[in-house]
Parts: sequence; structure tokens; C-alpha cells
Amino acid sequence: MSAIVLGGGDALLIVDPQVDFLPGGSLGVPQGDAVLAPINRLIDLYRAQALPVYVSRDWHPALHCSFAAQGGPWPVHCVAGSDGARFAAALQLDAAVVVSKATTIELDAYSAFNGTGLADALRARGIRRLAVCGLATDYCVLNTVVDGLAAGFEVLLVTEAIRAVDVTAGDGDRALGRMLDSGAVPVQLSGAGLVANLAIGAAA
Repeated sequence: MSAIVLGGGDALLIVDPQVDFLPGGSLGVPQGDAVLAPINRLIDLYRAQALPVYVSRDWHPALHCSFAAQGGPWPVHCVAGSDGARFAAALQLDAAVVVSKATTIELDAYSAFNGTGLADALRARGIRRLAVCGLATDYCVLNTVVDGLAAGFEVLLVTEAIRAVDVTAGDGDRALGRMLDSGAVPVQLSGAGLVANLAIGAAA
């Protein structure tokens, strides 16, 4: 294990911690609620050092192209303004910067960078490294991490604070491998902060 030293170029990015993606939601991720406690610890860690916290959300129109009735692969979820689109009540997200994605009928967006202006906003704030967590490993987390790396940001992937849909068995593991192969650094929470999880990196 190697300690991660946080500084002025760091930010936390929480991907889609919304009610519809939690168990019991219309597109619930198995054990998705297990990410909430570690995400709150991450929020506390970043706020203690006055570092910014960003949170993305699906914010779909009612007839969004990703919905099955419109020919998409998913049930109706995260319709803008609906209860299912709300952030998990257990999360301490006051003062977090909200990034809304997939907000038009004709365009889907798994990545928090897709059509949101997030990369430019981060650069304008001097952010060079992101810790990424949230839901789901094999879709929005994967695409956000890959896009963030492609945009030139360093990415710390908080492995205990992500969970996969696993539509096909092993999707989550394959997504993890792709993120690490792309350059993400696997990290986990420790008593003092974040540490690099070299065992996961080696296993992948």
C-alpha cells in the first residue's frame, strides 16, 4: 500500500448515486447501496482539505432514447425531477457541484464528460486528478474514467465505492480491467485517507 497525498489539484467525482440505481430502483444495481458509506467517507476526506466535490446524474426527459419504449436497452429511469432521479438521501452532498448528463431526448451519455463541459470546468479550477466512485462500474463509471483519462486527467478509482450491473456475468471485472489498462490507479480508503491498492493493479 502506498499513501495518496491530496492537494490543490485534486477533486472527488461521484458518478450517478441516484435512487433509481439503488436496490429497489427501476434500474437498481445489485448491492449498489454498499457504496454510500464509503462515498460519505470520501466526501468528508475531500471537504476536510477544502477540495471540490462533483456529483453527476442522469437527468433524462420522459421520452429518452435509452428507454425500452423508445428502442433503448433500459427501463425508464432518472427522469428529470422525479423521485428516482434524486440523489441517495444518505449522501452528504450539500455544496457538491452537480453535473447533469443525457438531458436531451436523442442523446444518451454514460460518461460525466459527455456533453457536460465538465473537463473545461475542472481545468478552469486547476484540477489535475480525480478520485472517481459511484454507479455503475460497467457503464457510467467505466465511461467516465476512460473519458477523464483521455482528457488528460489522472484518475484514482476508489474500488470499494463502485458496484456493477453485471448484465452479463463478469462485466464488472472486465470494466475494472479496462479502466486499469487505460491508466486508472486503484485506491481504497484507509484510516488516514486514500492508499493505492497495488494488489488490484497487479491482479488486473
